[in-house]
Amino acid sequence: MDILRKIAERKIEEAMRAGEFENLPGAGAPLLLDDDSFVPEDLRLAYKVLKNAGFAPPEVELRKEILSLKELMNTLDDDRKKLAKLRELDFKLARLSILLKRPVYLEEYEDKVTERYLGAS
Repeated sequence: MDILRKIAERKIEEAMRAGEFENLPGAGAPLLLDDDSFVPEDLRLAYKVLKNAGFAPPEVELRKEILSLKELMNTLDDDRKKLAKLRELDFKLARLSILLKRPVYLEEYEDKVTERYLGAS
């Protein structure tokens, strides 16, 4: 989860506890899960074809690879292997940052930044 999403989630939780989401218009109505309004118009058809074929957008696949690498690194005992996987992880994080056109951080760093901006919860 990126830092801004984590901060937003915390703010949403606070609003929920305060009852700010009760009795909203449309409450209980089904969600439109195929909403592609956030996908650039020129990519919508390509993403729909990929989705129907069982593939995910490149950034989603890259996120899966990053999570797998992180889990693998936690199981390694050999420092040289860990270093090699860390380099691979750094490379994939850089690629994801370029794809998303914004910096991507590992969760350990996100927690520190979130704490700094939101304080302890």
